[in-house]
Amino acid sequence: MKPRSQTMTTTLPLSATALAACLGCIAGLALAEPHVSGSNAITVAPGETGTCATSPCQVTLQMPPGDGSYEVTGNEVLIGTYPAGQAVNLGNYFESQAIAIKGAGVKKAYVYIPQDM
Repeated sequence: MKPRSQTMTTTLPLSATALAACLGCIAGLALAEPHVSGSNAITVAPGETGTCATSPCQVTLQMPPGDGSYEVTGNEVLIGTYPAGQAVNLGNYFESQAIAIKGAGVKKAYVYIPQDM
């Protein structure tokens, strides 16, 4: 009589499974747009998303390189005209902002600001 071959089955503990899931989430974040955060002030660049911890939040925008100046809007409202290649202070905001740089051909920057209740 031949001995039966023994097969070992391995089960991952829950913590290893959770770790694998977290690594998948982190890999997904690497493909997402950059995200920055700040307490009461934040600096974003085109294509970035940021979150402020408090309201109001002082927002600085890193303008794209180039010559001349660009109009900057927040939530479709003109904020001002700023020089290319500079970090510019857009002011303090109580509401989330979708920041666009007109004519620069770059993605919007988004800043999420909590609403006080």
